[in-house]
Amino acid sequence: MTAGAVNKNKLLNGQLIQEIGLATGQNLTHHRLTPVNGGDINSAYQLQTAELNWFIKLNRADLLDMFIAEAEGLQALAATNAVQVPQVISVGSHQRYAYLILNFIPLKALRGQSAIMFAEQLAQLHQQPQAYFGWHRDNTIGSTPQSNQRHHDWPSFWQQQRLGKQLQLAADNGYLGNLQKQGEKLCQQVPAFFKTYQPQSALLHGDLWGGNVAADAQGQPVLFDPACYFGDRETDLAMTELFGGFNVDFYAAYNAVYALDAGYKTRKTLYNLYHILNHLNLFGAGYLQQAQHMINQLLSELG
Repeated sequence: MTAGAVNKNKLLNGQLIQEIGLATGQNLTHHRLTPVNGGDINSAYQLQTAELNWFIKLNRADLLDMFIAEAEGLQALAATNAVQVPQVISVGSHQRYAYLILNFIPLKALRGQSAIMFAEQLAQLHQQPQAYFGWHRDNTIGSTPQSNQRHHDWPSFWQQQRLGKQLQLAADNGYLGNLQKQGEKLCQQVPAFFKTYQPQSALLHGDLWGGNVAADAQGQPVLFDPACYFGDRETDLAMTELFGGFNVDFYAAYNAVYALDAGYKTRKTLYNLYHILNHLNLFGAGYLQQAQHMINQLLSELG
C-alpha cells in the first residue's frame, strides 16, 4: 500500500468520517468501510453501520462541483418517477477531498426481463417534455467539462455545445489537420441532419453506456452516474449502441413504447461522435482513426 493510500484511509476513518457524520446527522462511531469499484476517475467505498448502508465517492476537493452536478442529475431523474436511481444522502468536501454519498444498492447485470423493463422506463422518461435544450448548470462527461448553455434550437446546441467544444478541445490537445478541417465542415452542416425531424426536448441520462445501468436484487433497473441535460432522446439511445451491453429485446421494448424516427440510423453516428471525440481527448490517439472515420461517414451521407 502506498503512502498516499495509507493517508487517505487514515483520513477516511478519522476526520472525514466525523465530518460526514456531522453533515448527515448520523452516528458513525462504529462503522465498517470497504473499498469498492467506483469507476475510472473516483475512489469509492461502502460505509456500513447497524442502521445504514452507504456508497461514498471520493475525489479531489476542487472537483466538488462535479459531485454537486451528479447529485442534481440523480435528483432530477428521481423526480420523474420513471426509473430507480440511488438516493442522494449528502455531498460536500473536507480538507483535500470532495465526497458524494448515496444509498448503497447491491447490483447485478441488467438482463432478460430487467433489460426490457428498463427500456420501457427509459421510453417513459423520454416522453416527459422539457422547455429547452441544455440544462440549468454545466456538468462533466467523464472528467471533461460539459457545457449546457440553454438553447431553443437543437442543431445549434449540438453544433456549439457538443461537437464544437470537443473539436476545440482536440485542437488544444494537438489533434489538428484533417480532423479539424473535416470536423468543422461537418459541424457547419449539422442542420442538414434535421430537415425532416424536429427533436423534442427530454431529460437525458447523458452517459448511457452499459456500465451505468444495472439491476437490484429484485431485478428492478437502477440508473446511475448521469451527465444530465435536456436534449434529443436519440442521444441516449445512440450511446447504448456505442459500447454494447443492450440486446435486440431492449430496442424492441423501447420502440414499442416510443418508436424511433427512421433517421435515427444516421443521426446515431452524429451523436456518438461526441463521445468518441471525448474519448480521444481523455485517453489519446487510439480514438483518432475512429473519430475521423465517423466524420467522413457522416459527410458522405450528405453527398
